[in-house]
Amino acid sequence: MSWFKDIPWSRWHEFAPSLTFQWPELLWLLLTGPLLVLMYVLILRRRRKNALRYASLGIIKQAAGAVTFRRHIPPILLLAALMLLIVGMARPTALVSLPSNRATVILAMDVSGSMRAADVKPSRIAAAEKAAKDYVKDQPKGVLIGIVAFAATALLVQNPTTDRAALAAAIDRFELQRGTAVGSGILMSLSTIFPQEDFQITRINAEAGYGYGGGWRRFGGGSPLGERRQDGPKKKHVPVEPGSYKNAVIILLTDGATTTGYDPIEAARTASEYGVRVYTVGFGTTKGNIVGFGGFSMRAQLDEDSLKKIADMTRGRYFHATTGEDLKQIYGNLGKQLVVETKEMEITAFFAAAAALLMMLAATLSLFWFGRLA
Repeated sequence: MSWFKDIPWSRWHEFAPSLTFQWPELLWLLLTGPLLVLMYVLILRRRRKNALRYASLGIIKQAAGAVTFRRHIPPILLLAALMLLIVGMARPTALVSLPSNRATVILAMDVSGSMRAADVKPSRIAAAEKAAKDYVKDQPKGVLIGIVAFAATALLVQNPTTDRAALAAAIDRFELQRGTAVGSGILMSLSTIFPQEDFQITRINAEAGYGYGGGWRRFGGGSPLGERRQDGPKKKHVPVEPGSYKNAVIILLTDGATTTGYDPIEAARTASEYGVRVYTVGFGTTKGNIVGFGGFSMRAQLDEDSLKKIADMTRGRYFHATTGEDLKQIYGNLGKQLVVETKEMEITAFFAAAAALLMMLAATLSLFWFGRLA
């Protein structure tokens, strides 16, 4: 009975719009329904005629009582069960969205100098790294996770993989850089999800000062997607419904406002046209915190308005975390609900189970009311 447990009973209402049948020719058997009803009516009439032959009025009343509506309920239930079994025999299938055990999550993480701030103990970057590693560790084995790091420019530091050790090592290799390019982080994440598309991320990184101070090369296994994408004819993308892409999502974490790189709102618009949801996490306080980095002082101030707009445009959600524990809880909640995928599923079991329940109900009512099976 393991198949019965695997059925997503709470999602039955999603099946009807996409219902198809592998053996539709068996649906002709549904025409037996009206014939059975006609036979049932004829049998009842015959019983009434037979009852009128008796002289006793008490017996006549008993016969009349036998055709009250309550007596019809068990046969009606049995007929409905038979119709459901016939539909089940036609092997119905439906497209249904189910939690995916083979999906992609891109963690886009801010590694700008403001992440050095110590308003979150021991520091924002340390708390973010720990929460990200805990998230990676808690995901189902089949979920692919990729990591994008962004400061003034954005880089894929770990290709999507199920290797949890490789993901943790990539997070440990983070090096803080100057600048915050939230839009570039979104585009690099999209490049990871759709490697066949050209999001011009190499050009955008170059314009923002790609490789500043050699910092990006310290990450080791990372590479800009644009440098390894295969050449080929460019096809104009046809926009889809925002949030409709079910096989990948982006979780973007930042503690500051965009200072360089691609416009984050335009990047969010691109993500929405590809149907990818972006869940944004604002880390730190909205009033800001003074941070010293590279001989400069800066105020790390969270731009919640932009993050909320990015989430709204892509049908994601915005979260605000002020502590490491908040961040861990947000990641944990996201991990339980983020990625779904659409599958074609045979749902014969739904109809068979419903038919069995109707049969048991008909038998129970018949025994309780009349002392015999219908």
